[in-house]
Amino acid sequence: MTALPRLILIHKQATSGRVRFLCLSSGVVAFKPLPPLSALRDEDYSPTLQFHPTAAVREAEIHLGLAEGAIEPVADFQAWVDTPEGDVPVLLAAFAGIDPPFSAAERTNSRFIAITESRQLTEVERNLLRRAYEHVLG
Repeated sequence: MTALPRLILIHKQATSGRVRFLCLSSGVVAFKPLPPLSALRDEDYSPTLQFHPTAAVREAEIHLGLAEGAIEPVADFQAWVDTPEGDVPVLLAAFAGIDPPFSAAERTNSRFIAITESRQLTEVERNLLRRAYEHVLG
């Protein structure tokens, strides 16, 4: 059984290329933390099941109290995490505004972090951030 997709939410500054990740109180995987004993699958893992990000992105906008279109899917990124409950797909989405939505983060007890501030996260989350960062920067 495969769980519904989760998201990593980023903001990439258009002028500087600075990448920040939304870090919720539970970590960077929105909106439900990965269970203990989770392991990131190899990058070449390619199940036959693929997810379209639209529903997950809209759910994130609603959860954060943002307007429709405030978050956009990032194409061609999909990671898989092996959990005791089954494989969990993790997609990537970016905030569309010029600046990160700091007020939405504050309302949800979240904050934006750079990849260098990810030490407190689990190993799985740090590896997911690394993959996302490499994908966004090309």
